[in-house]
Amino acid sequence: MSAAALALGAIVLAAALAGYAYAGYPLLLLAGGAFRRRAVTEGGMAEWPRVSITVPAYNEAASIAATLDALLALDYPAERRQILVVSDASSDGTDDIVRGYAGRGVELLRLAERRGKTAAENRAAPLLSGDIIVNTDASVRLLPGSLKPLVAAFADPRVGLASGRDVSVARLGAGGVAGEGRYVGYEMEVRRLETRLGGIVGASGCFYAVRPAIHRTPLPEGLSRDFAAALLTRRAGYRAVSVDDAVCLVPRAASLHAEYRRKVRTITRGVQTLLYLRALLNPLRHGGFAWMLWSHKVCRWLVPWAGAAALLLSVAAAPFAPWARVAAAAGLAGAGLGVAAARGAAARLPRVLAVPAYVAMGQMAVLHACVRALRGRAAPTWEPTRRASPTPAEG
Repeated sequence: MSAAALALGAIVLAAALAGYAYAGYPLLLLAGGAFRRRAVTEGGMAEWPRVSITVPAYNEAASIAATLDALLALDYPAERRQILVVSDASSDGTDDIVRGYAGRGVELLRLAERRGKTAAENRAAPLLSGDIIVNTDASVRLLPGSLKPLVAAFADPRVGLASGRDVSVARLGAGGVAGEGRYVGYEMEVRRLETRLGGIVGASGCFYAVRPAIHRTPLPEGLSRDFAAALLTRRAGYRAVSVDDAVCLVPRAASLHAEYRRKVRTITRGVQTLLYLRALLNPLRHGGFAWMLWSHKVCRWLVPWAGAAALLLSVAAAPFAPWARVAAAAGLAGAGLGVAAARGAAARLPRVLAVPAYVAMGQMAVLHACVRALRGRAAPTWEPTRRASPTPAEG
């Protein structure tokens, strides 16, 4: 087979894979959900269950007070609420600020040695007394009415995990990464469609709730608990759902470089988590859920690898076919854009390239993360993405 034929085949395969992962899969979810609607229970409960809200924190002195004020302002019975901040050996005064809220019922668990987010959550699990465990982050904000809809989902005994709806926001005048808001909105829509069909394959790490037996399942420290929680929920025979009214405001990253580092860290943990729980990829045992897991996660992670193969073959075929030269030039331009974004040089690019730069950066992050994960290298130690405080008016 000629180099041109190989290059053409690789381009078609890469385009088909990307088209399926980002467009075909959501369309199939939409079509399937039209015939199989499963509503999440809405409204209140006869008696609201006791909830334990955990807030992992590492050097969050600049934002932890606002986070705790927002949690204390949630529309939920105070006597049925536990708030536990897990300090991952913070050294900036975070612990002292949290201790100042002790009189308002906020508890502090300080870890003497920094071990990362999952290790902190493992240590905190025995201290949680709630009938429902709610996990959130110190850098996000929950609207006052967000908690009750999340907890109300558990009125359905089939539900084992409920995930909030992330809304990407920017502080007024602070900017933020262009393209992130569109991507977050797209991801939330995919989760909504997955919920209608059967259940989501990954929870929002910013805001989700889970039954205690699932949350207390110990995990290796290098894994992602929010992703694993949805998989463990399915393994336990429950559904994981997305709740539209459980809104969580997530401020955008300050730069593409910061977002790149976050994506590398989370995708590395995600790949390692899926390898750890790979039995759920078996369609003979897990049917439609396995299909969704392959489509939502594995296919997306394969897209940049297929694109890299198409680029290399196009370069090899360039001397023999004019169209291969065009394809190679386009591929090299995209790769260069991704590298520039990952290295923090994209700030100097024209604004029209902001969204393409975000997409290209994401593909580079997948390549980097997959190499790390497959080489058995742990993800970089959890470092919360430093973001400006969110402003609800900025969507």
